[in-house]
Amino acid sequence: MIQQTAREFADNEIAPAADAHNREQRFPLEIVKKLGELGFLGMLIPTEYGGTALGNFSMVLALEEVNRACASTGVTMSVHNSLCSGPIVHWANEELKQKYLPRMATGELIGAYALSEPDSGSDAASLSTSAVKDGSNYVLNGTKNFITTGADADVFIVMVRTDKEHKSRGITAFILEPDMKGFAVGRKEDKLGLRASSTTQLIFEDLRVPASQMLGEEGEGFKIAMHTLDGGRIGIASQAVGIAQACLDASVKYAQEREAFGEPIGKFQAVQWKLADMATGIEAARLMVYNAARLKDDGQRHTKEAAMAKLFASEVCNDIAREAVQVHGGAGYLEDFPVERYFRDARITEIYEGTSEIQRVVISRQLLKDLYQRH
Repeated sequence: MIQQTAREFADNEIAPAADAHNREQRFPLEIVKKLGELGFLGMLIPTEYGGTALGNFSMVLALEEVNRACASTGVTMSVHNSLCSGPIVHWANEELKQKYLPRMATGELIGAYALSEPDSGSDAASLSTSAVKDGSNYVLNGTKNFITTGADADVFIVMVRTDKEHKSRGITAFILEPDMKGFAVGRKEDKLGLRASSTTQLIFEDLRVPASQMLGEEGEGFKIAMHTLDGGRIGIASQAVGIAQACLDASVKYAQEREAFGEPIGKFQAVQWKLADMATGIEAARLMVYNAARLKDDGQRHTKEAAMAKLFASEVCNDIAREAVQVHGGAGYLEDFPVERYFRDARITEIYEGTSEIQRVVISRQLLKDLYQRH
């Protein structure tokens, strides 16, 4: 029922507006608000805070459908659920939960996550944005980079350095709001894909934030960030599956309509084999995503499985997007056909929330750690 509801909403509400949002680089606020009304922005939030508490497996079912229609909308939903509301549920005290979760569940507040900086991306523990304690407040200074929904979010989970002597153990997480004095949204990036999703810098200049806005304890920020990214990678993996499915759907349709040498190109073995390989890759990626989501819902270790799902799904997605353009031939290179947008949107899935190279590091470290523990 969850999947069907998401599918119908994606087909009827999201897909018809996706190309216009993409061309105009316009954030789909009205659609995001409707996602909140349907309960899709509170999928990880307990019912006592107004959420649906449907869990990660249900969330990836919905995310695949939303991303099949529009990856810009999909990443907004994924970040809101996985990277913002998720850690508040897991790490925040009761006061902060009551303050934010009910309004996040309905979509009144849209969430974002700020870890990357101009000089620290994959090496997240090297972040330099500082927070200096001053009485009951902390004073923040620094710049965050590549922040999804940066121009449109109402709640930001931000990682800052509270201790210069320790690298990963010197990082602390805070919940910030854009109307705080000293908080500024910087440059909005002009991107290859996800053009209806705002990606910006955030600039903090002597921003005073009460200590009560701290998420978890001082020095726990890196642990919170890594725990959060495990869930976020499952969300991006489901995004990759959604984009790939859209590519396959468009290619099957085009192969039945486009004629060459007197018959539909879908009659040619070269095209048939492309479609077969695309479908097989999607199914494998989908099952990996399902597995990682189920492990997380069951409270089991899932760091390796989330990284594997994200790595495999994102690389499959890019392969399929390239093949979809090839099936369409010259038409695939035109904005008149959606595979042009899918091709551009696919590229980011191998980069954000941990590059493919970082996923391989995570996977190999878990393998070596597990082997060491067994012996």
